[in-house]
Amino acid sequence: KKRAVSRGGLDKTNKGMYHGGDLAGLTEKLPYLDNLGVSAIWLTPVLRNRAMQAGTSGYHGYWILDFTEIDPHLGSNAELKNFIDQAHKRNIKVFFDIITNHTADVIKYQECHGEDGLGWIVDVSAGNDCPFISMAQLAEGKHYTPVIPAGDETLKYPKWLNDMDVYHNQGDSFWRGESSVRGDFAGLDDLYTQKASVVNGMVDIYKDIIDEFKPDGFRIDTVKHVNIEFWQQFSPALMQHAKTQGIDNFFMFGEVYSFEPELLSRFTTEAKIPSVLDFAFQGAMTKALVEQQGTDVLAQLFAKDHFYQTEHKDLDLKSMRNTNANQLVNFTGNHDMGRFAYTLKQSPHNYSEQAQIQRNLLAHAMMFFSRGVPVIYYGDEQGFVGDGGDQASRQDMMPSLVASYNDDDLLATDNTTADDNFDINHLFYQTFAKYAQLYQQYPALRFGEQTVVYSQDKAGIFAITRKVKATSEAKAQNLLIVFNTADNAERLDVITEQADANKTKAKLVYRSVKAKKDGEIAPLSFAIYQLK
Repeated sequence: KKRAVSRGGLDKTNKGMYHGGDLAGLTEKLPYLDNLGVSAIWLTPVLRNRAMQAGTSGYHGYWILDFTEIDPHLGSNAELKNFIDQAHKRNIKVFFDIITNHTADVIKYQECHGEDGLGWIVDVSAGNDCPFISMAQLAEGKHYTPVIPAGDETLKYPKWLNDMDVYHNQGDSFWRGESSVRGDFAGLDDLYTQKASVVNGMVDIYKDIIDEFKPDGFRIDTVKHVNIEFWQQFSPALMQHAKTQGIDNFFMFGEVYSFEPELLSRFTTEAKIPSVLDFAFQGAMTKALVEQQGTDVLAQLFAKDHFYQTEHKDLDLKSMRNTNANQLVNFTGNHDMGRFAYTLKQSPHNYSEQAQIQRNLLAHAMMFFSRGVPVIYYGDEQGFVGDGGDQASRQDMMPSLVASYNDDDLLATDNTTADDNFDINHLFYQTFAKYAQLYQQYPALRFGEQTVVYSQDKAGIFAITRKVKATSEAKAQNLLIVFNTADNAERLDVITEQADANKTKAKLVYRSVKAKKDGEIAPLSFAIYQLK
């Protein structure tokens, strides 16, 4: 009975259902990822989910019932271990997407769903949910009566997760204020993460995951929907535990859905999570490359990098290294907001396909060569576009049967998503592989301290240097990276100025497009120079 709720939901024609991708298939595709220059894979959440709810499925992995075993749609615990082993043989790290904010939606409220929890008293089609009840209202005696529908009392594992008292039970979040931390995320049961028993229980769950699978790190879901005190205990405990398992560089990055560095940085400094996904970087890329704002927007973003600077002097944990903006995780688009290519396609600037291709490639170059760690959203390397965020941006790479995917005009290819899209000759695949090669070849592109040396109030030149100091193993390195976000060629005075300032010559390492004239940089292109 328990596992039956994790079966079913396969419908390859419906974008909200399972389509059959699994860990065995992903293991077969490791050469494709390796050749692309991928050095780490962030998996979808892999733990056992509730398969079906309200006419849609948990194909995305965020409806967890059992925190100890792999979802049968994806394979077995043994297949996951094999995948990790095979990835490690290629020196590719594996990150799990983990959730501590909520579990699958099992708990109902009598006031919304009736005494048996099976109905809706409010009309869902009208957009009604179970309105959030605040702490102040709770104090006045207003509350929901939680109920678990008959037969579902022991669905969750470990068993303590079936206790209704380990959840907030305050109704649905409206994403602001107190509801953001204590409300149910679209009905999903919100864990009472302020309770010590819940903190300890979640720490134990993920210690066991580290022990069994030995992943290289975690991407943590819905971080800002959990109180900061939880992270202050959870994060150091797991870093420390990974060390005891011989995983010295266990790395965690949180999803804090915010475009403000001031807020994002609170989670690396105060909450003690080593890194976060840099939504602010994504926002600045959109302003510069989709909206054609001046490159000053990029300078303004990086001017806030100091917010991430911290030395964990209060911790005697060797595992908590000092954090800074170079550990931030950069991306151009994702599974929630949609793809960068979609944002470009939707732009009122009405870009031609060629312009969409150039701007997409330039966005990825900025992601690779600015400070931070680059993440390619799967399918971007095949020119995927999509029709929006969420389900509309989660196309199949194997031949798709979803009509709304298959009518897309993919970039730089005649294929559609109805074809098998593992084309190693695709322009984007080849280009990203080149970026990855440069990224690995020059330590300054990975670890170099970044300084903005030129930006302007309109589209055009944006230039940075990336410097690493000499060590006993390696020489010092000073690179100048110049991007041109304009539709016209721009003069390259910044190169001679930087060379003069550093009393050296600038040697061209790579340029994406050759300019028609010497001393210029081609439209929507970039160049990397070594300052000797």
